[in-house]
Amino acid sequence: MAQEIMQVSPLPAFMMNALQEADYIVHDHTHIKDPGALRKVSALVGTSTAKVDKKLLTMLPNVKLIAICGMSYDGVDVEAVQEKGIVVTYTPGLLTDDVADLALGLMLSIGRRIPQADRFLRNGDWVSESFPITRKVSGATLGIVGMGRIGQAIAKRAVAFDMRVCYTSREPKNNVPYTFYKTATALAGEVDYLVVAVPSGDSTKGLIGASVLQALGSQGYLINIAHGAVVDQPVLVQALKDKLIAGAALDVFWDEPLVDPELRRLHNVVLTPHIGSATEETRRAMVALTVENLQAFYQKRPLPTPIPQCQSV
Repeated sequence: MAQEIMQVSPLPAFMMNALQEADYIVHDHTHIKDPGALRKVSALVGTSTAKVDKKLLTMLPNVKLIAICGMSYDGVDVEAVQEKGIVVTYTPGLLTDDVADLALGLMLSIGRRIPQADRFLRNGDWVSESFPITRKVSGATLGIVGMGRIGQAIAKRAVAFDMRVCYTSREPKNNVPYTFYKTATALAGEVDYLVVAVPSGDSTKGLIGASVLQALGSQGYLINIAHGAVVDQPVLVQALKDKLIAGAALDVFWDEPLVDPELRRLHNVVLTPHIGSATEETRRAMVALTVENLQAFYQKRPLPTPIPQCQSV
C-alpha cells in the first residue's frame, strides 16, 4: 500500500520523480483541504526552505517524520516536533565539497572583482578606461569562523593557494595545523579574508557584528556561505556603505529569497542566490539520502541521518 506524504516546500522535478518511483503519494500542503486526506499523511518532506510550525502540525495528527533534503532545518519548530514525538532527518556531509568550492570562488570573485570586471567589459567601459587594480588572493591570510567539515575543506583548498590559515571555533581542534583564535573579533583583526562556516543556532545568531567588522577593517573581506542569521545584516550593509570593510561576498541572507535592496545596490559586494550545494551531483545524492530516510522510517529501520536533537529517539 502506497504511503501518503506531504511536501512542505517546492521540490525539484527529479526529487518528485524519485518519490513517485518509490511509490509514495505526494500531497502539496498548499493545495490539500480535505481533513480526511490530512489524516492520511504520515511524513513530511521538504528542502531547507521548509516551514513546519505548531499550527501546521495540528492539522496533521498522524505525522511522525519530517524528512529535510538539506543541511539546514531552521524553519522546523524542533520544540513542537519533539513534543509530538516526531523525528526530523536531514542530509549532512554531502554538500561539504560544493560549499567549500563556492567559498573559494566567492573569495576570488570579491578579491579580484570578477563580476564587476565582467560588467565593466560588457558595458563597453574598457574602450575608454582601464579596470581598477584588485587584491591578491594567493599568499593572503584567511580566517575561518568554524572549523567543522566545511571549514576544514575550505582550509584545505586555501592551502593550495599558499594562504596562511587561521580559525576560531568553540575550542581548538587537535587535528588541524592552523592558528587558533579564541574569538571571531580577534581572528578578524589578523586576516585579509574572513569566511563564515558555522552552523546556525542561538549561539551563532548575529555572531558577525560590529566588533568583528571593525576588526576586519577597510582592507578586509567577509565571505558568508553559512547562514544569513550568523551575520548582523543591517550592520554589514552600513559597514559596506561606509567602506568600513573592503567588501563582502554572500551566498546567504536574512529573509531569503528577499534580499535587502541596499545590499543589491552596493558595488563592493558579490551576491549569489544560496547555491552552496546546487550542483546536480550533490542534489541528487541529497535526494537519495532523503528517500533512504523515508524508506527506513516506513520499514521501521534505524534512520540514517536524524538531526542531533532527535538522535536519541
